[in-house]
Amino acid sequence: MKRKNTSLYIGLVLAGLVALLVVVGCFWTPYAPTAMSGSAKFLAPSWRHWFGTDNFGRDIFSRVMKGAGTTFFISLCTVAIGAAAGIVVGSLTGYFGGWVDDVLMRLNDAMTAFPSILLALVLISLLGPGKYHIILALGLVFIPSYARVVRSEFARQRELNYVSSARLMGAGNLRILFVHMLPNTGPVLLPAIVIGFNNAVLAEASMSYLGIGVQPPDASLGYMLSESQSYLGKAPWYALSTGLTIVVLILGFSLISQGLRRRKRRRC
Repeated sequence: MKRKNTSLYIGLVLAGLVALLVVVGCFWTPYAPTAMSGSAKFLAPSWRHWFGTDNFGRDIFSRVMKGAGTTFFISLCTVAIGAAAGIVVGSLTGYFGGWVDDVLMRLNDAMTAFPSILLALVLISLLGPGKYHIILALGLVFIPSYARVVRSEFARQRELNYVSSARLMGAGNLRILFVHMLPNTGPVLLPAIVIGFNNAVLAEASMSYLGIGVQPPDASLGYMLSESQSYLGKAPWYALSTGLTIVVLILGFSLISQGLRRRKRRRC
């Protein structure tokens, strides 16, 4: 009798709740996220304002919907850049080895010699704050982690029978790499992509919290959390609602990654 993969299901539910907020927030929010009202400052949660209002009288629930969307967008783009470049580097080094492996992995090691967040902060300080600069900086920082995962899997698979058969049948290197071998890295690569998304959420929230990420008037969960700490005594619901959204999102994707790894182990 197979045991249920509870972690995967719970993670999908938690991440799905936030994803639902993001999708709905693309088309509709209860109030305009940037609409201010001097008479509605620091209203407690109610039927009119589910998460209350902030120091400018803005509806926090509407801003959480938009802020989660910004975080999702940045994290998805970050993972797309890091994974795409990492797959190319990892597949070339793992399959060919030799001087290709030496050159590319030394560059990879040089990037991993610096703490990832510190390297991202340096890049942001050079590029300047902003949504697209964060995407570029974090995307570059995430390349080495994906490159290592893909390299180890390609190095393991290149001597397997199906790769040797493809060579004997005259398949070119590019076809072997991206048609035959890459699909077989899914069980290893998919959990890495999910946890990479998680790390991107944390990195974006950290940078926005420090004030060097997403800039007003754009809503961002990290910036909202930073702003809310000045009003913990007066409006604790501001920090609580924003912080819980970040926690639910991170916990959801952590459980999904854990569930995918368990599924892989069972298949093995």
